[in-house]
Amino acid sequence: MHDAIRDHYERHPYPAYSLLATVRPWDTYHLNLDALWTRFNGTPLPERGRILLAGCGSFSPYPTSIANPSAAITALDLSTRSLRRARLHALLHGCRNIAYLAGDLADPSVAPGPYHFIDSFGVIHHLADPLAGLRALERRLSPGGLLRLMVYSRGARREAEAIRFAMRFLKVRDVATLKRLVRRARPGSRFARYLEDSSEVGFDAGLADAFLHPHAVTYRIAELMALIGRTGLTPLRFVHHGALPEIGAETARLEALERDRSAMPNFIVYLGKDAAGGCPLTGDAVLRLNPSLASCVGLRQLRQVAVAPRLGQENPLLDWAARRLLRRFRRPVRYGELDAAERTAVAPFLEALFLTAGDC
Repeated sequence: MHDAIRDHYERHPYPAYSLLATVRPWDTYHLNLDALWTRFNGTPLPERGRILLAGCGSFSPYPTSIANPSAAITALDLSTRSLRRARLHALLHGCRNIAYLAGDLADPSVAPGPYHFIDSFGVIHHLADPLAGLRALERRLSPGGLLRLMVYSRGARREAEAIRFAMRFLKVRDVATLKRLVRRARPGSRFARYLEDSSEVGFDAGLADAFLHPHAVTYRIAELMALIGRTGLTPLRFVHHGALPEIGAETARLEALERDRSAMPNFIVYLGKDAAGGCPLTGDAVLRLNPSLASCVGLRQLRQVAVAPRLGQENPLLDWAARRLLRRFRRPVRYGELDAAERTAVAPFLEALFLTAGDC
């Protein structure tokens, strides 16, 4: 299985973004290690951050570096072709704090860590033994370390998995044949409806990843929570679209959606290894601006800035007044120094991770 997965991504590096594709710094706020560490541990990270991208693919090193220009980032992937593409993309955009490493995340001798943050987005569900892979990532985390995990949900992948099964039954093994079937899809058919609704099937690598991948596991929410429960990791917050901030409430919401066979997201969750917990908003709590927002709040024009939603909910629009408010927190400000109106004003930005409260 290991070789089949590596060969798949050697043929189809994923995602297939243009080398000219860019991200705005403020849209990477959810990857900023300083902000994440403070949110979930209550204090700023005391040393230079170390980040592992476990199954980095051909793109994620670039936005992770934009979010963390001072961190030491290791980009790990089975596919050397994906790594070459990722390196070129990052270098073209001036990102030079990344080490690239070909290898298997399940091998403890590869990129042993420890790391403060591990990003494993859309990887664990492709492993022959997802639990072993998750435990291997857990062992690489430092105390207080954080892991962002994305796995396929059963509900979100229902149609894709049915099509993927049909492709295996028809012995379709290459993109050229698959594209011929796409062109012949009957209007209104199950296949055609899925193609119309999916953004990733417009390019070869997306088609291959959706329908020709050699191995993919999907999860019900109870199965995912049971998987996590077999490790020492603690669920901290779900961040897929529509996610509720509290773990128990979101788990219950997802279970209800599954029972009703309603539309489901793939699951995205931050996990912690002995994370100390957030800082209560007492007078001594210190508020800081998420570093990824620094260039955004410095914009002086009157137009609003919309920050892409990455934590499950829409973000507050940043008009001129909001950016002026946030600029105050480029230097630490104690919560006790704010009056009642200012405390009300900053609350949405604390929830959105634009501001963090720490030093508790």
